[in-house]
This record gives sequence, C-alpha cells and structure tokens, in this order.
Amino acid sequence: MISDEHQGHAGPTGGTSPLAVPGGPSPVNAYDGFAEAYTAENETNLINAYYERPAMLALAGDVAGRRILDAGCGSGPLSAALRDRGAIVSGFDASAGMVELARQRLGDGADLQVADLGSRLPYLDDTFDDVVASLVLHYLEDWGPALAELRRVLKPGGRLIASVDHPFSINLMHRHAGREAEYDYFDTTNWIEEWTMGGQTAVISLWHRPLHAMVEAFTDAGFRITVISEPEPDPAARELFPEAIAAKPRFLCFLFFVLETD
Repeated sequence: MISDEHQGHAGPTGGTSPLAVPGGPSPVNAYDGFAEAYTAENETNLINAYYERPAMLALAGDVAGRRILDAGCGSGPLSAALRDRGAIVSGFDASAGMVELARQRLGDGADLQVADLGSRLPYLDDTFDDVVASLVLHYLEDWGPALAELRRVLKPGGRLIASVDHPFSINLMHRHAGREAEYDYFDTTNWIEEWTMGGQTAVISLWHRPLHAMVEAFTDAGFRITVISEPEPDPAARELFPEAIAAKPRFLCFLFFVLETD
C-alpha cells in the first residue's frame, strides 16, 4: 500500500475514509454524481495511471486485431489505450455518466453500452478474444454470475485479464484501523469508503474476499489461471512521483490475474 489509507478504484490520493459497517447494507455506487471528478483524478495519478493501467496493458501484450470487451470501462482510459494498440474495443459500465465520458473520449461510433456486470450482457456468445475487468469485480458480493457472463461472451481459448483490490492490503488497512475483529482476512466482507475528489464526496461499497475465494470463483466459472501478478509501478513513476517511489518502490495495492477459457 502507498499509505495507511486504502487507495480505491478511483485512485483518490487524498480524502478517502474507510467506514466500519460490517454486515450493513451496500449503498448504490453512484458514479454519475462525480464522474468528471473521478475521471480527472484517475487520469494522471500514481496508482491508476502509472501502476494499474500499465500493468493491465503489459499483461494484455500484443492486442492488434483482437476483439476486446472492457467490462466496467468507466470513462474509457483503458479502452483508449487498447484501441491505440490496434484492438477492436467494446465497453460497458453501470454508470451512464461514465459511459458518456467514455464516448467523448472514444468518439460517437464507439461500441459503448450501459449495463450491469453480473446481469445478462448485451453481447452474443463467443464474441471476444479478451475481456479486461479493471478494478470492477471487487464491487460485487457474488462473482459467480459476472464470471459466467464474461466466460459466455469469450471465444474458446479467450482471456479474462482482471485486477482487483489486493486482499492482503485490505486486511492491513483494517488491522491498522483496529478493525481486525470485524474484518477477518478469511471472510468475504463488505466495507465502505468515502471518497472526496474535486470537492465532491461519494460513498463507495466494496467487497473483500481472500485469495483462495478468488481462485475458487475463477475455477468454478471454468477459467484456468495462467498468471498472478504483483507488479512494479511503471518506470515513469520514478520521475513523476519521486517521493512516493523513494519511500516505497514496491507496494501492495492491486492483484492481477490472467485467466483462460478452455
């Protein structure tokens, strides 16, 4: 981790506050209300722009000519990077505001839709060579329906490339806050963060699950794990964030998987 505060999907560099509400109801993650602030924060910060996205692109490798679905595409930075590398990209997100920002980035002709991960997706079977799921699975309590849908739309031999909150970093966060009794590492638990970006505050619901539960969910859905990665930041981060990288050149933040279908 970069600090004692968890750095979440949006990658806020300040103003995050974990709230202890074990077993409480999960609020709606209302990204429409702060989509522009979220996008601005996500665009150039350390953990998203110079850690998570470069890691996802490195795991994807040569994508020229490959049909790729960006599941939970947000405002489209990963979609744009994949398209720049020659991929044919489609994307969806639950937030209409995020999809609109992605459309502004990618153009009106981009194949972008509003859809919920875990529900039936608006794509035919065996459509995509790859699916990228960038920091989206940890919003879900039950990964089963989402993974089943992603496997359905993948071609045989297709890949799911996913990043999630690193379960050990979440456990450390709760331990540092004295909440280890409520949030045992081995349990699947809901936790809440309050993110403040651009003067806007949003309450975000996330789910911690231990590594073995992640592996079981992937294999139960019919995926074969080919890579588990805990990467270094992009080399450019050393110049752009010298103090942070000098203090922690390697840190636990996200965990990355490459999964393949049969």
